[in-house]
Amino acid sequence: MRKRLDLDALQQALGGTIFHNKLHLFPSIESTNTHAMQEAAKGAPHGSVYVAEEQTAGRGRGDHAWHSEPYTGIYMSILLRPHLAAVDGLWLSLATGLAVQRAIESVTELVTDIRWPNDLLSNGRKVGGILVEMNAEASRIRYTVIGIGINVNQVKFPAELSSQATSLRLETDREIAREDLLADILEYLWGEIDALIRPDNFAVASAEILKRLETKSTWILGKRVFVDEAGGYTGVTAGLDEKGFLWVQTDDGMRRVLSGGVRERFAKG
Repeated sequence: MRKRLDLDALQQALGGTIFHNKLHLFPSIESTNTHAMQEAAKGAPHGSVYVAEEQTAGRGRGDHAWHSEPYTGIYMSILLRPHLAAVDGLWLSLATGLAVQRAIESVTELVTDIRWPNDLLSNGRKVGGILVEMNAEASRIRYTVIGIGINVNQVKFPAELSSQATSLRLETDREIAREDLLADILEYLWGEIDALIRPDNFAVASAEILKRLETKSTWILGKRVFVDEAGGYTGVTAGLDEKGFLWVQTDDGMRRVLSGGVRERFAKG
């Protein structure tokens, strides 16, 4: 029998954080992100966390579906009301990727790669993804929801995903304690977010994120990629700009990736 998440243990592990006593656990739900956005509109507090044992309509970036096998993964959404300008929303995604990467390594000793802006890969296959949605005015974010999906203890995937997806269990050959990983993700995430929203610390925190991404991701510099925006184009990644957007050097010059997905393009020959 698959082990269910222990809500009491999680609440205790998060004592002293903004997430303490704000976790909501669902046996099954269509999408934690959809539910969290609805709750945010109703006034749910900053730091609310919505976790599901199963999603029946999980969503990934770019309207992709997220496969959510029951009782094996982490499917959660975090509601935040950060004091950030709307144009700075990308930093939340980048910071979350670093937090999840750190948590995975802490619990499993597995070093994952970050595919800009927010996919976690192991041996080229996807082990986790992040979906950030927000409600914002021109000058500020009213609220944002950070959705995190991690393949933890899956031992197989549907045929159409088997070449693209993997799990922490498959990569480490052992079962992973989901409570430990979930608690570490939230702890490290709050450290990242707190640094970004702390008064007069945004410039320092964002510069530090840029610096760490260049060492924690092989996708930032020198990766030949295909970008699925503006009709699609190929090139070689050439670093991040001061706002965290990815530069790609193409045959027609330098281009900045604004919203498209980035995939590796292997040289022909």
